[in-house]
Amino acid sequence: MAEGADQPVEVIRASLLAGLPHGFLGRRGGVSTGEAAGLNIGLGAEDEPASVAENRRRAVAAVMPGAQLVTVYQVHSPDAVVAQPGWPDADRPRADALVTDRPGLLLGVVTADCAPVLLADHSAGVVGAAHAGWRGAFGGVVEQTVAAMERLGARADRIVAAIGPAIAQPSYEVDDGFRAQFTAGDGQFFAPGRSDHWQFDLESYVAARLTNSGVGQVEKLGLDTYVDPTRFFSYRRATHRAEATYGRQFSLIGLA
Repeated sequence: MAEGADQPVEVIRASLLAGLPHGFLGRRGGVSTGEAAGLNIGLGAEDEPASVAENRRRAVAAVMPGAQLVTVYQVHSPDAVVAQPGWPDADRPRADALVTDRPGLLLGVVTADCAPVLLADHSAGVVGAAHAGWRGAFGGVVEQTVAAMERLGARADRIVAAIGPAIAQPSYEVDDGFRAQFTAGDGQFFAPGRSDHWQFDLESYVAARLTNSGVGQVEKLGLDTYVDPTRFFSYRRATHRAEATYGRQFSLIGLA
């Protein structure tokens, strides 16, 4: 049986985004089986296409029934685009964030340890979704998302943002080479680990990038994908277990 197939889709919501259709989803409530069991929505997880399609349908229905789902082809970039309805899968832009001011569109980003960020300017009626792995966050995906929202009429100090399930610092070991890519001022996001290694706080790093970009309020949900296999998919956990593949989860936001 699929992981959590007998359960409803779990939708984790953020208080700062109350009043907007949104949610951070995990693996509960889907139909996929095997190592990607549950609500896998990843097209690259070696899953049955029909199962992925059904999981995506369930995800949309749980967050914003009747909405048109819009996603991008994620490449760990800093790029943010304005969502357009009707992108065929083969023609989706290569980017890692998308924004809209159009009701009826549901923006989706895919993660499996990276930090999903959902953003909104309630007053302007502008929302955004970003996939912020360390590489994208380091490269500026947060800042590009805020800038794209501002071009649609949002104002940075009115934007609120929530960071969903992601790998947490105790679970995220990196080496000296990784640490050396960051500035001395980023030292607050690294805790000493075993010899020549560090524990990286991705969630706090992304939160700081949001704050430094002028975002008014940031909510960290503090949910570690790595340590909760019944609730979340995790790329690093699957790698450590030598599993052949891993599922992906959705983070969604739209305007009704």
